[in-house]
Amino acid sequence: MLWETVQNTLNKQSMSIYRLSKLTNIPNSTLLSYKNDGVEPTFNNMEKIADALNVSLDEFRSDRKKWIQ
Repeated sequence: MLWETVQNTLNKQSMSIYRLSKLTNIPNSTLLSYKNDGVEPTFNNMEKIADALNVSLDEFRSDRKKWIQ
């Protein structure tokens, strides 16, 4: 579920996982494990991903929809 939000943000920004890897210094294989294997990113890696995508960490909160409405 978390990766779906990241993937949607990547799509909106026309950014590849490879590019995200380069911007975050997170190995491409690690990002692919988040995507394909459902591995949960560390908080530190989520900070890097949010920064690279120029979004708030709140964008990736699973309960976000509950408190937006």
